Amino acid sequence: MAGAFGFKGCQKIRGPQIRNLLEAKDFFLFDCDGVIWHGEKAISGAAKVVNSLIRQGKNVVFVTNNCTRPRENYVHKFYRLGFTDVMLEQIFSSSYCSALYLRDVVKVRGQVFVIGCDGLRRELQEAGIPCVEEADDPDATIYDCALAPDVKAVLVGHDDKLTFLKLAKASCYLRDPDCLFLATDNDPWHPLSGGRILPGSGSLTAALEVASGRKATVIGKPSRFMFECISSQFRGVDPAQCLMVGDRLETDMLFGSNCGLDTMLTLTGVSQIEEAQEYRNSELTTNHSLVPDYVVDTIADFLPAFEELDEQSN
Repeated sequence: MAGAFGFKGCQKIRGPQIRNLLEAKDFFLFDCDGVIWHGEKAISGAAKVVNSLIRQGKNVVFVTNNCTRPRENYVHKFYRLGFTDVMLEQIFSSSYCSALYLRDVVKVRGQVFVIGCDGLRRELQEAGIPCVEEADDPDATIYDCALAPDVKAVLVGHDDKLTFLKLAKASCYLRDPDCLFLATDNDPWHPLSGGRILPGSGSLTAALEVASGRKATVIGKPSRFMFECISSQFRGVDPAQCLMVGDRLETDMLFGSNCGLDTMLTLTGVSQIEEAQEYRNSELTTNHSLVPDYVVDTIADFLPAFEELDEQSN
């Protein structure tokens, strides 16, 4: 679709160009962190953009690699930050999609050992997937701890209480070639205020990949599975009618490219336009999948286009 507007990759657009794009697309996929909000603060204008899209009859979904909270908590957060029209069915997190993968795709028959937060466990439990209960003595070690029977999958997500014992147990379970090795996402890190960073699920997965000698199947972006989840729950989703809006080239833009979607980078998060231009000019063709079709400073740049559309309809 990008070619239809006469743009090359990584094209900064505004005004009438955004209006044309909004008219051409029926389905909008948004990342959350860095696109919709920063922590507990909504990005200026984002709520009005999302609410306007929904009220105009556009399909809007949210695809996030954040696996730390169940979808119900996301609904509360959206409402708290002014996104009053967002429903549970519009939210696709890597934890929710991991639960769907285990239940509906591989149809796991046994327990799942989880390295992750309570939000990930809750999504699995709501899907009816039994998780190994952690009840070790504080002084237990891998030499004397109990290992659960019938573990058929190890799932790694963000875990701010990761211990060496958890890592060692997971490594033992993965010695069974029939035990699945899954990761909610492969995000390496997340930005914090003051220039600090938070190690992401990808860093934990990498440690376990080295220890086990196996590679994890990644459920979240940039894997296609999240889009397959959306397609299974929304009828008639046409990739050509979709726009993926995100802030991270290596996850959001690559996800869109993997799924055949047009992509838009917003500069309110992790990646900046200079990085996208480097990928665009790279001699490595694999890097071209990381290049967005469009770039905006913020999704608030959509607002003038809505005003023009409203004037046309009056």
